Amino acid sequence: MVRLLTALLSPLLRVLSPARAAALLTRLAARRARTLPPRERARFLMDLDSRLYPLQGEAAVLFGDGIHTKHRHMDYHRFFTERIGRGERVVDIGCGVGAVAFDVASQCGALVTGIDLSAESIAIARERHSHPNLTYIHGDALADLPDGPSDVIIMSNVLEHIEDRPGFLRETQRRLSPRRWLIRVPLFGRDWRVPLKRELGVEWRLDPTHFTEHTVESFREETAAAGLRIVHLETPWGEIWSELVPDER
Repeated sequence: MVRLLTALLSPLLRVLSPARAAALLTRLAARRARTLPPRERARFLMDLDSRLYPLQGEAAVLFGDGIHTKHRHMDYHRFFTERIGRGERVVDIGCGVGAVAFDVASQCGALVTGIDLSAESIAIARERHSHPNLTYIHGDALADLPDGPSDVIIMSNVLEHIEDRPGFLRETQRRLSPRRWLIRVPLFGRDWRVPLKRELGVEWRLDPTHFTEHTVESFREETAAAGLRIVHLETPWGEIWSELVPDER
């Protein structure tokens, strides 16, 4: 049925302007929603919202010529570059296409190693974000971390993808002995729709591969369990941006 309706609607949507197509789809969604009882109406609309989110992300990457526009809208690179000094040894775990790693290497004069599980991302990083101070590794941060001590570990929207987060943080601290951690994660309390979606049984995470999305309290608990102490924490853009150090007490 869905395929048949898609086949019937697709030619019409192609000839309509984007604004008129959006108006038609919204009107259809509203008409269906109003036939449902309150809980099912809320669930239907929240599910629709969740299904649109990844499509919006894809569009933002295409519009940004391969870089999600959140990089420039949120200006979150500055959180990292303002906290890293010249000559410091930095490991960017889950570096993606290397946008943050490149800014740290080029603006701070730091020696940066970026590691990511995606071979495609690393290939793009090497092509678009190369720098003499920057090395990329294709590998699993749980197994393929570079040898030797580091000064700073960056994890930018990565920690939530790891199941045993305290264990990972402890092991990385043991292996690389960083003096500081700079961690950015999505905040569960970023929007009222998040807890509503979870209550309704709708996908509430920004990415279905997230094992969690933190509250400030859960983030404090997990990092403390890993032996790290928060020295700075802010919550712009519905995220946690934090600086942590080993707790030597």
